Amino acid sequence: MADSSGQTSTMSEQEKRASIGLAGIFSMRMLGLFMILPVMSLYTEHLDGMTPLLLGLAISVYGLTQALLQIPFGLMSDRFGRKRIITIGLLLFIAGSVVAAMSTTIYGIIAGRALQGSGAVAAAVMALAADLTLEQNRTKIMGTIGISIGLSFGIAMVLGPILASIVGLSGIFWFTAILASFGIVILHKVVPQPAKLTVHKDAEPIPALMGKVLKDGQLLRLDVGIFCLHLVMTAMFVVLPLLLRGKLGIAAEDHWMVYLPVLALSVAAMVPFIIIAEKKRKMKVIFVGAVGTLSAACVGMYFFSGQLWGMLFMLWLFFTAFNLLEATLPSLISKIAFAGGKGTAMGVYSSAQFFGAFCGGLLGGYVWDAVGLSEVFLLCAAVLFVWFIIAFSMQSPRHMSSLLKHVDIQSAEQAKQITDKLLAVKGVLDVGLSADDSTAYLKVDNDLLDESAVDAILS
Repeated sequence: MADSSGQTSTMSEQEKRASIGLAGIFSMRMLGLFMILPVMSLYTEHLDGMTPLLLGLAISVYGLTQALLQIPFGLMSDRFGRKRIITIGLLLFIAGSVVAAMSTTIYGIIAGRALQGSGAVAAAVMALAADLTLEQNRTKIMGTIGISIGLSFGIAMVLGPILASIVGLSGIFWFTAILASFGIVILHKVVPQPAKLTVHKDAEPIPALMGKVLKDGQLLRLDVGIFCLHLVMTAMFVVLPLLLRGKLGIAAEDHWMVYLPVLALSVAAMVPFIIIAEKKRKMKVIFVGAVGTLSAACVGMYFFSGQLWGMLFMLWLFFTAFNLLEATLPSLISKIAFAGGKGTAMGVYSSAQFFGAFCGGLLGGYVWDAVGLSEVFLLCAAVLFVWFIIAFSMQSPRHMSSLLKHVDIQSAEQAKQITDKLLAVKGVLDVGLSADDSTAYLKVDNDLLDESAVDAILS
């Protein structure tokens, strides 16, 4: 199958291998990180030096090192090679897992988790994915990687409590190290070697564009949103496992029986809202409503923290809104970011996400220590209410999609001429041309777009 420019839109064998391999690397790494969330507070009570604040730090410190290093790792991969940097990142992740597995104090766990986070390979993996795919197939591989992360979270919530009951917390860290080792094997045996390294504005941060992204008020609202979302999620998991075991009397090894139906039903419940947001163009209404629902669910968890069915309902409500927002926020970034700025916008967004997780662990531990376990949910509700106010003030996003096309640019004058012609095409809303990777980055309205006219100009 070919598009009107003569380029195939069916993924080649190389692209399929890259998609499967890189999604596997991402999912193995994230599975190891996520499995800690539902079990850390249950299996660290015996460790030397243990306090609620240090427990929160142990859960979340990986977010700090991830936030600080993920953009530099991506930039280093441009210079030193994708696979080399990804390998170094995975080795750091393995080293952190081993340190945590062998630790007998909370301080050792914190050091191991920080080292795990320092292997921040997300941007480098995305850049490698872009190197190995044609422009028109790039969203497919990015989508596959995104789905693998979501599946990893669900599997980790179920597998973590089961595995911890058998091998303990140290066993989970050893298992995580083994997963990352398999990731290195997949990287070098399954993922193809790119013919050349190219800077892709849609897949990785560009330092020259950072200022423009940081000055965009609409993008900053989304960055604040993902910061709040992961702050709340991490803070909640500092205390939720303890409440399930203590107030609700559910044995630690049975916590998966709570997470499995709650997550499965929440995913099913969010699908209609995603369809309404996209098809009916009700994105802002659904988005703001989900933030409000999330805040209300946290208030509900405070009041029902000692009642099983009330707590289960509030958890279902929380994860329905949480999963909806996790799916919606990247879509909004893609819609709002200027043409050619998506990679940079996503880099800032990811850093805000990881920094939110770091702050969430600290605040969750602090509030638990200072006030109590259940009061952490009130902290979460307050943070989400602030986000609700910010989200309410955002502009309704235009119904835009990103479109990438190959283009050969010989001069700045030619680039300006092509840009002017493209902007005159019906359905083309924004244009960014890049001579570095021979790509035209377009923001388009698919319902109005005359793609044949776009192809005629670019060819």
